Amino acid sequence: MSIKSSNIARKRRHQRIRMKISGTPERPRLNIFRSLGHIYAQVIDDVAGHTLVSASTIDKKLAPNLAGKTKKEQATLVGKALAERAIEAGVTEVVFDRGGYLYHGRVQALADGAREGGLKF
Repeated sequence: MSIKSSNIARKRRHQRIRMKISGTPERPRLNIFRSLGHIYAQVIDDVAGHTLVSASTIDKKLAPNLAGKTKKEQATLVGKALAERAIEAGVTEVVFDRGGYLYHGRVQALADGAREGGLKF
């Protein structure tokens, strides 16, 4: 399967997931995007259309802690940082949106890190 067709399939899966889940002010959506080199996560209030908090491997505050770690370890640290920022913003419960990716590897590591950081989903 080519990269292009697998990404199209992922986008299709994500659209299907998004028909079922939506972030509310009480329980916003934790969205993940995974590229080959980085991972990005956002907590989104879909009603207002605003990103409440975000974290990623290209975040200037996180970059020094991520050097020399595996991508999976980096994803865990991003999840913990996101949870910390979300709790500061007053968010404790989220709806998990895996973005059409399999719940495996880096996506699972980020989710586990967010749970360790105190988010409930």
